[in-house]
Amino acid sequence: MKILSYPVTVLYYLFFGLTLVIMHVWQWFSYNFGGYQAHHKSVKIMNRLLILCTKILGTSHRFSGKENLTEGVPYIFVSNHQSMLDISPIEWYLTDFHPKFISKIELGKGIPSVSYNLQRGGSVLIDRKDPRQALPEIKKLSQYIQKHNRSAVIFPEGTRSRDGKLKPFRDNGLKMLLKYAPSALIVPVTINNSWKIVKNGSFPLSLGTKFSLQVHTPLSPKEYDFEELMKKVRESIESTLESKE
Repeated sequence: MKILSYPVTVLYYLFFGLTLVIMHVWQWFSYNFGGYQAHHKSVKIMNRLLILCTKILGTSHRFSGKENLTEGVPYIFVSNHQSMLDISPIEWYLTDFHPKFISKIELGKGIPSVSYNLQRGGSVLIDRKDPRQALPEIKKLSQYIQKHNRSAVIFPEGTRSRDGKLKPFRDNGLKMLLKYAPSALIVPVTINNSWKIVKNGSFPLSLGTKFSLQVHTPLSPKEYDFEELMKKVRESIESTLESKE
């Protein structure tokens, strides 16, 4: 199986790269000639195509829980994070809620489609080494989702888990989001097995992974103190987390 993964990975990266280049042009036209809504639709299509690219690797996807959500409400999706392959499924499955990301500043330039979407789509770029830059950006995002009834996605672990196990949470980002988006509901999200795709690094990628994304029942921050809320979020994520290979 591992021998087969080498040529299949090459084929995957070929289609992955072509998708990013083609959709970069599509995004540009959508944004400049159709505005936000047209750009949003182009991003939805791009993420669907990126998910389909992983089918080349034999990856299967299972999505559940979106029926727990209502449009027109600001949400903060709090998810575990296992690989960069988490992003497209989150954006595609939750597209009706216009998810915006808190991303590291390095992703904001030089990557076709990805950088353009981060710069134009409403997400924010932060310098992890500079809290004075990061916190105002997170504040801007929280005010944005409050005003437009959209959503933010935050990975409280801070970095990706290389083995699927849930790492300790950092709470500053979520505190800032809640402070300036007081109407937002917290939605725990569990991602399973994307770490397995990249367990050998970026090359070769693993074949036949069963990816899943589960959206849990929203929590109202007004019903808990912050420490209890964080505990509830972590318990929800862990309740359906598969940490064993």
